[in-house]
Amino acid sequence: MDWFLDAFRTDDARRALVAALLVVGTTSLVGTWVVIRGLSFIGDAFAHGVLPGITVAFLIGIDPTLGAAAGALVMVGGIHLVTRRTNLAEETGVGLLFVGLLALGVVIASRAGMEAEELGEILFGDVFEIGAGDLILAVAVLVGTAIAVAVFYRPFLVMAFNEQKAEVLGLHPRVAHLALLVLVAAAVVSSFRAVGTLLVFGLLVGPPATAALVVRRVPAMMATAVALGSASAVAGLVISHHARTDGGATIAATAVAVFFVVLVVRESVLPFFPAYGRRERAEASAG
Repeated sequence: MDWFLDAFRTDDARRALVAALLVVGTTSLVGTWVVIRGLSFIGDAFAHGVLPGITVAFLIGIDPTLGAAAGALVMVGGIHLVTRRTNLAEETGVGLLFVGLLALGVVIASRAGMEAEELGEILFGDVFEIGAGDLILAVAVLVGTAIAVAVFYRPFLVMAFNEQKAEVLGLHPRVAHLALLVLVAAAVVSSFRAVGTLLVFGLLVGPPATAALVVRRVPAMMATAVALGSASAVAGLVISHHARTDGGATIAATAVAVFFVVLVVRESVLPFFPAYGRRERAEASAG
């Protein structure tokens, strides 16, 4: 037990734990819909698309969170513009914005001669440098995300299987899709200080994808994703403390590792149980 508690004896470590739990709560709720709807590419694009805004914020001396928010709004507006004003698929607009904004961020950073430490903070975050303001933002985003997920639950659910049906039922799928984009943006903005722009994608997709391996119903998937994400956060911080590794990277790596462990266990152990076999055959026949 002392081995476990040693990782959380300092104030910085305890703040890191609270921040990580808040972050995985938000990313797990939003990430569940990202995984269900197959929008992982959008999640990855948002995680990288905020780079120019954060870089500019660093250079002019304002809160990087404001820069991340500005970058996220550009992503949301750009995706909405491409899908509404052209006949191109949404993935095309996302891809263009992804590459364009990422390249712009790198150009700005290289032109300004940013130091490696500053660039590393943007890309990988520092969960042990979380301040009170960051925690307040994380709480606000988590509460807002939970409310939004509850309000848009039915439109999100119907759209996950049949967008045309959502239109017929008057669920306003375009509004719901825009709301989901905003939620993804908010999750990225509230998370990058802890895990950085490169690693937030692991928390956005890792726990929900793992949950999808073991449960089917959406509420259960959300709850399982939050539980798995929280366990990954705690385990990642403990490993980071004793192995002297980067906290955010260790948390993200743990979340991804859990996915593959669960996948291997599911495929190597569960097929031997008759109930599992019957369920898989029934799903295959239904498909």
